[in-house]
Amino acid sequence: MSIPDFAERPEHFDVLIVGAGLSGISAGYHLQSSCPRKSFAILEGRDAIGGTWDLFRYPGVRSDSDMYTLGYGFRPWASEKSIADGPAILNYIRETAHEFGIDRKVRFGQRVTSASWSSADALWTLEVEVGPQKSLARYSCAFLYNCSGYYDYAEGYTPDWPDFEVYRGQIVHPQQWPEQLDYSGRRVLIIGSGATAVTLAPQMAKTAGGVTILQRSPTYVVSRPAIDGVAKLVRQRLPEKLSGPLMRWKNVLLTIWFYRLARRRPDYVKSQILKLVRAELGPDYDVATHFTPSYNPWDQRLCLVPDSDLFAAIRSGSLSIVTDQIERFTPAGVRLRSGRELEADLIVTATGLRMRLLGGIQLSVDGVPVDIGKTLSYKGMMFSDVPNLASAFGYTNASWTLKCELTAEYTCRLINYMDARGYAYCTPRRAADIGEEPSLGLTSGYVKRAEGLLPKQGSRKPWKVYQNYLLDMAALRFGKVAEPSMEFTKLGTKRKSKAA
Repeated sequence: MSIPDFAERPEHFDVLIVGAGLSGISAGYHLQSSCPRKSFAILEGRDAIGGTWDLFRYPGVRSDSDMYTLGYGFRPWASEKSIADGPAILNYIRETAHEFGIDRKVRFGQRVTSASWSSADALWTLEVEVGPQKSLARYSCAFLYNCSGYYDYAEGYTPDWPDFEVYRGQIVHPQQWPEQLDYSGRRVLIIGSGATAVTLAPQMAKTAGGVTILQRSPTYVVSRPAIDGVAKLVRQRLPEKLSGPLMRWKNVLLTIWFYRLARRRPDYVKSQILKLVRAELGPDYDVATHFTPSYNPWDQRLCLVPDSDLFAAIRSGSLSIVTDQIERFTPAGVRLRSGRELEADLIVTATGLRMRLLGGIQLSVDGVPVDIGKTLSYKGMMFSDVPNLASAFGYTNASWTLKCELTAEYTCRLINYMDARGYAYCTPRRAADIGEEPSLGLTSGYVKRAEGLLPKQGSRKPWKVYQNYLLDMAALRFGKVAEPSMEFTKLGTKRKSKAA
């Protein structure tokens, strides 16, 4: 049997980007702007640009960050809506890709299954499944840039509830929302308390025959105007080239200030959030049970709702919240530990995501498999002992895009630095005295379930993950590329230099 042609001649690029979502398009823009001589392609496993914003189709899907920071710095968000819906965000990403010609670099239906690094050749070799028939293709690249997000696109997380299979109604997970699902006039039970639940509930309550959110424990919920009044005023008085960056910085600094305040004075911030909830729902509503978490603000992510839509639906009577635990499913709904039974025609399991780093790519370095969960995160974007690989991973306490754009800028600086000095590859190397800590300082369920999958962070920089845009800007945009923890190697040499 002859060897397949794909195994003999992998198609080569200087850089391969995996994923054509929000961060992948950003990576493409910065590469062609800052490294114009580099050839690159974007490998996208699905058939469309947009990533998360193309995948999620559930009612009311929208941003949970303001669009002045979730949008790109190189193409500011131009709509007056600061909290935008999913279709508007998807259109913005695709328009950006088209405007800068990045869409011509995307290869659709190409799912990367493995990536193998060879130090002798200073190359990554990627094996790829192409199309629904999953035919095999191979690519090689000098630098691999992962922009595939951090969760499993194939399926979301659903707990193993007792008697789940006996329920006779319809069950839907938001990540696999049926295109033609009609819930008008139906009794809907949404299980969950996070961003997806509080997004879905008020939208479905408009036409459903009653919506109930069943939560095991409450989440902090904060309302914010969908249209930023300050931004509207500024845009009326200043040209777009000034108003866009100005509003971006206004929101960056406000977010940092609020997060620091919440971590330093949690009791005060908690009291203020609950005060606003009481003002929305009135003195007779049981805020203590349904909106008062047992943890401090930002131990888990806060839920943002635009224009108080969640609270308005509760006030109207079309939406109710039950705080209890599921004992078991019944043919008509669920029985709670309190003994109460909730009946529903449709159950939505808004119970979270399954984390899946690097899109499930199996990594190996010189024939040795890489367990990302045992690596240390370098500047929140690379992995210890893994050469020439960057990964876009956004903030948990601010906009995803802010960190991803800094990562793209730094990656380009790194590539240009190596080119100017004749280095073939770079490898983050941890010192023996670096301590380990969890990479994400959150107690959310999806983070706890994935602790073994996530890289650790170190006890000091450059291994520390700060979740702070200003500190990351100092390190990634203005900091030195050559520093003791980064080893640079020329082809044909071994562990050549840790700083040049």
